[in-house]
Order: sequence, then structure tokens, then C-alpha cells
Amino acid sequence: MSDEPADIAIIGAGAAGLTAAIQAARNSPFPSRIFLFDSRQKIGAKILISGGTRCNVTHRQVVPADYEGGPRHFVKHVLEAFSPEKTRIFFEEIGVALVLEETGKYFPTTHSGRTVLEALLNELRRRGAQLKTGTKITAIKKDGEFFLLSGDAGFQMAARRVILTPGGLSYPETGSDGTGYRIAQSLGHTIRKTSPALTPFTTDDAAWKLLSGVALPARLTFYRNGKKVSERTGSFLFTHFGFSGPVALDISRFFTACDSSQAPAIEANFIPHESAENLKDRFSKASREHPEKSLRGFLTEAAAFPARFAETLLEKAGLDPRLRIGRCRSGECRRLFRAVFHYPLEVTGAVGYKKAEVTAGGVDLAEIKDSTMESRRLPGLYFAGEILDVDGRIGGFNFQWAWSSGTIAGASAVKSLYGVVKT
Repeated sequence: MSDEPADIAIIGAGAAGLTAAIQAARNSPFPSRIFLFDSRQKIGAKILISGGTRCNVTHRQVVPADYEGGPRHFVKHVLEAFSPEKTRIFFEEIGVALVLEETGKYFPTTHSGRTVLEALLNELRRRGAQLKTGTKITAIKKDGEFFLLSGDAGFQMAARRVILTPGGLSYPETGSDGTGYRIAQSLGHTIRKTSPALTPFTTDDAAWKLLSGVALPARLTFYRNGKKVSERTGSFLFTHFGFSGPVALDISRFFTACDSSQAPAIEANFIPHESAENLKDRFSKASREHPEKSLRGFLTEAAAFPARFAETLLEKAGLDPRLRIGRCRSGECRRLFRAVFHYPLEVTGAVGYKKAEVTAGGVDLAEIKDSTMESRRLPGLYFAGEILDVDGRIGGFNFQWAWSSGTIAGASAVKSLYGVVKT
């Protein structure tokens, strides 16, 4: 295999790598030597575990504002080139029927990530691209018109084009160990500071941990050095180690990117879809009509709080959950509403890469052409997926980035070789 140069070598057989290999093979006007390498024997772990093993393929609506990291105009061009609609058509073509849920998320009708992975592997084989598992590429050098790939156990191969899709640092047990960043740096690329994203929070607060399994809507606001940086709304979940749920995962990338000197802080609003003024009016009315109702009873009825949560929140605000609302003094009312709408969440850290669904940071987009995903630093080198400085919110957005960037990179690499692609 290593004696004859590859036309295209793709490093990393995750979502972006599989897509790049398929699209390269689909678009090649001639039979081509397209190789897809992965360090693990069994590939596609993130496809299999995402969305609770159901694989959230994409979202009904995907816009640049759903992403952080590099310039949004770059993300916009990539998404427009291979949109969620084109993604759905692509998966239907390879045998994956999708279903739209009320949340806007698309899943395979089988509700199994294995359906997605097997369809991608079948299409890869059908198109003639060669998958080489258990082969870790550790270094790449440019020598004239060829890239020289080196790997474990003395592996070597030359390739005319290279597409780097090795992922980042999230879920290291899936094979993401940062090798791609080191290779990109060795080839002249800048790596923007990386940090775990879409990862749960930890806390040392025993009272919150006792609420493990309790979920409710919340709006979380992230502050850095006392200044508001970002705000997210969604389902919030208490766990035995801290805080999770979509809203916590979405805002985690801002927290993990800071150090303690920047005073990172998160404030929670536990009634995100109602104003403080409206709740105060309801409280005033209830205190007149039902003065003997307890604070806990009011919160469970008016705010639909789980009873255990309402009691814990009140205790944290220094209030007796049994206090009758008709006897609530002005200072106690202020503490009540501040706890409900502006609670300073006791976050002590984040679980980190071990449970992060994606990596924030990565290869600087200023060094990549958004129309082709080709390096501006080294012609013939392409990038796609998580290795780039782009991270999306939870809900299928990171997979959409993988499908879109992988499609562009694969088709562009073929076009650069032959000047044309299949029509």
C-alpha cells in the first residue's frame, strides 16, 4: 500500500473524515487512490454515543449564530455550501431516513447512531475509498509535490493531497488526543487556544448534589470580570457531581476558556420565560387571597418548581420554606426574587475533555480558505471538522459543521487534482 502514492489521504475517520472521503470519491472523475486513516480499530465512536446513542444528525435551522470561535462569515459560507437541507438529502440517498422532533432536531428513524455509521461505511466502500483502521499518522511533511505521511510501526506513505480531520481533544477514549493540532502546527498553522466545550459543571455544594435527577428550565448568564459575556436558555439538570443539561453544556465553553484571575461566574434565572415583575404581581395577589400559603407552596404552584428544588432554593436564600407568604417582609421578598431570578450558581469547575462533546479553539480560520477548506499556508492541505476553531451549540450543530466542512474539503481536494469534478 505504501509504495504507490495516494491521490488523497484523509486523517481521522470521524464524521468529517468519513464525509470528506465519500465526497472525494463521489466527485472524482477517475478511479482514485483515496485513503482514510484512523488510529482506532473501531471507528465512529462519537457518532454512536451522541444524542444518547441516537445521533442527532442535524437541526431544522442552522445559522452562524449557533457557533462560536472563528469569524461567523466563514461559518456562513461553509453552511451555505452544504446546508442542513442538503445534509438531509445526502443521508436519505445513502439509506438513512430522518425524523424531525419538536425540538428541531433530526434523528434517524431507527433512533440509533449505528444506522448512521453503517450507512456512511457502506457508501465509503461503494465509492471505492479505502479505510485503514489501526493506523495512527503521527507526522506529515511536504516534499516537493507530495506530502510524506509517517505513522506507528514505521508506516510511511506519500500523498498528493491531505485532508486533516482528526478531531480535537474531546472524549479522549474515542481517539481524540490532539495529534492533529501538533501536525497542523508543524505544517505552519496557528492553533487558537483550546478548551473543552459542551461539558458538564462540577460543584462542591452538597445540597445541590442531593437534587440529582431534578430538571427544570433555566437561563444561565456567564460573567467574566463582572461583565456579561453570554446568555443561554434551556433545560437544566442537577447531577450527583454538579450541573448539566443542554443549557449548562451550551454555556460551558465560556467558563472553561477562562482562568480564575478572570473571575468567571454563572448566574441562574430559574423562571426564564416570565418576568420578575409578573411573578411579583402574582405573589402580591396570592399573599392577599391565600396568606397562609407557604413560600414553598407558592413556588411549586406559581413557578412549577419541583418541591425538593423549591425547598433547597429557599434555604439557600436564607428563607424558611414554611414561611407564610402573608407574613413575608420586604427584605425576605427581595431575597426570594433574587434567588429565583439572579442566583449565583456555585460552579467550582467543569468535568473537562473527558465528557466534552466538542473542543473549542483549534486551527485559526484566518489561515483557511472558506470556499475550499484549503490551507492558505500550504497548498494541497485541507481541513474539516473539530480541528478547526469552530464549535457549535448542542443539538446537531457540530455534526452539521462536520458534514459541511467535510463535503467542501473532499470535493475541493479532487477538483484541485483534476480541475473538474463529476457532475
